[in-house]
Amino acid sequence: MTEQTVEPNLSEQLRRAEAANAALRRQLNPRWYPTFHIAAPAGWINDPNGLCFFQGRYQVYFQHNPASARHHLMHWGHVSSEDLVTWRREPIALAPTLEADRDGVFSGSAVVGDDGRLYAFYTGHRWRNGVNEDEGNLQVQCLAVSEDGVSFEKRGVVVEGPEDLLHFRDPKVWRTGGTWWMVFGACSAERRGEVWLYRSENLLDWEFDRVLFRDPDPEAYMLECPDMFPLENKWVILYCPMGPREDGFRARNTHNAGYVVGEWEPGGEFRQLTEYRPLDWGHQFYAPQTFEAPDGRRIAFGWMGSFEIPVPTQAEDAWCGQLTVPRELTLDADLRLRNRPVAEIERLRTGSRESGPFEVGLNDDVVLLEDAEAYEIELEVDLARTTSERVALKLGLTRDGSHTLVAYDDLLGRVVLDRHAAAHGDRGQRGAPFPGGDRLRLRVLVDRGSVEVFVDDGAESVSSFAFPAEGPRAAVLSSESGSIAVESLRVHRLRSAWEETE
Repeated sequence: MTEQTVEPNLSEQLRRAEAANAALRRQLNPRWYPTFHIAAPAGWINDPNGLCFFQGRYQVYFQHNPASARHHLMHWGHVSSEDLVTWRREPIALAPTLEADRDGVFSGSAVVGDDGRLYAFYTGHRWRNGVNEDEGNLQVQCLAVSEDGVSFEKRGVVVEGPEDLLHFRDPKVWRTGGTWWMVFGACSAERRGEVWLYRSENLLDWEFDRVLFRDPDPEAYMLECPDMFPLENKWVILYCPMGPREDGFRARNTHNAGYVVGEWEPGGEFRQLTEYRPLDWGHQFYAPQTFEAPDGRRIAFGWMGSFEIPVPTQAEDAWCGQLTVPRELTLDADLRLRNRPVAEIERLRTGSRESGPFEVGLNDDVVLLEDAEAYEIELEVDLARTTSERVALKLGLTRDGSHTLVAYDDLLGRVVLDRHAAAHGDRGQRGAPFPGGDRLRLRVLVDRGSVEVFVDDGAESVSSFAFPAEGPRAAVLSSESGSIAVESLRVHRLRSAWEETE
């Protein structure tokens, strides 16, 4: 560990960040601001960081620019919760103050040490040219320690970055077999995306173990935000490959996230058992990070946002980006990672309506909600008795006809999220493979500016922004050139996830 004096201006930098964010909050437009998803009070948010359960509360930190709705000079924002769905805003946790993190406190993770304190690891970021990433980065892994999860003391650099690497970031730390392990993403000297593994006995002194994984795709030059964890006697490496080309419905975004499953023993090699698979097929899903809940569940949050294509909220609304709902990850017998909303999400339901079985006739529409901003739809359809070419949900449908379409497309054999009729923002379509069978089961979570679709109890998911037009926002079940045999339909309105002091 590199000895460094903690700069006395950390508290001053945090004070300035809070003041800048307070000024930005006065400009915030709430028309698409989420009601039950985590977002910054104003400004930019991206990767979830430091996910953990500490001192009786779930702690979620995140990449944050408190002064602008654009990505620049990253801090760590912070929220916490007792129940995983009702959130309290906490002060900004970390700000750039050291030479090592002068251009940003980048992504990382947090663990509870044997002394009961919280150890947060993050990438200290600098641009080589002092301006932008054109000539690569200078990146090191840093440590900050907290007694309460709110106020941190920086301890400086714990892993130096090799001089010849242009990308070297996003530490994820866990303990197995009495040893602490750290993985992070790297771009090798040959411009290949790799996951590097380090080990430690005390969380302070780290030594290189090995290059644990290299993406077989030569187009993948960097693996961002790697995570590694056990499920069902196997090990999952979750990561975000930068560089792969579009391939059908795969890699359609400039930033994509997926996983491989394999076998690993501490001190040994990782043996890959599956190909790379997307975790979510939507327009907006990136940088997922997981942690183990007190009851043993593996919980993940992802980031819904965009680095390349402008988001409408950046221009006028003074905020950009949100996290997904927390999701439970499980591994099925085919070594496929399933992800579904945690059971606690049901506590947000404030009003429910159930119906079925019934039939939606030829080219007919059934209005599910006349006007709603935050709700959940659970739909089960008997495909053996359904002749409609698409089982379609028109979401955020306004009087001008604009909407976002979520549908099972019988011609494609996929569940698609189609924004061709969107009123605002980027358009385009994404689609997840349908697992097959005679039963279609969809669970759809709709917030003011987003849609998350879960297929067949989390076998696949599709997460995307969706920005409706002004006026009442309806939800409609629609048939196309045939009928729909609905087995059951449940519609739930959802309350705010923020504490009442907001």
